[in-house]
Amino acid sequence: QVQLVESGGGLVQAGGSLRLSCTASGNIFSIDTMGWYRQSPGKQRELVAAIPSGGTTNYADSVKGRFTISRDNAKNTMYLQMDSLKPEDTAVYYCNAHIRSRYGRWYDYWGQGTQVTVSS
Repeated sequence: QVQLVESGGGLVQAGGSLRLSCTASGNIFSIDTMGWYRQSPGKQRELVAAIPSGGTTNYADSVKGRFTISRDNAKNTMYLQMDSLKPEDTAVYYCNAHIRSRYGRWYDYWGQGTQVTVSS
C-alpha cells in the first residue's frame, strides 16, 4: 500500500502565497514523475506542474512564472510554491505520483486533495 498525503492548502488573498506539500509513504521502491493537478467546480482536472525524478519540470501556461515545483527524493516529498495567487487559482489541488513498489510493479497514486481558495 502507498499513501500520498497533501498539506498546506487554505484561504489566501489575491497576490498572496501558499506552499503545498505531498509526502509518499508505504511500499515504495522508487518514484518517477510526481505532479500537481487541480480541479475547480464544473471543470476537468488539469495538470498544474510536473517534476520527473531527473529532468525538466513542466508547468501549465497559466501558472508559469508564479508557481515553482520541487521535490526532496530523500523524503519522498514534493512541494508546490504558489506566489502571486489569483482568484482563478481557486481549486482542489491533488498530488500524483508514478511509483514502483518493492515487488517491481508501477502504479499511479493520488492524494486526497487539499483546498486552495484565493479571495479577491
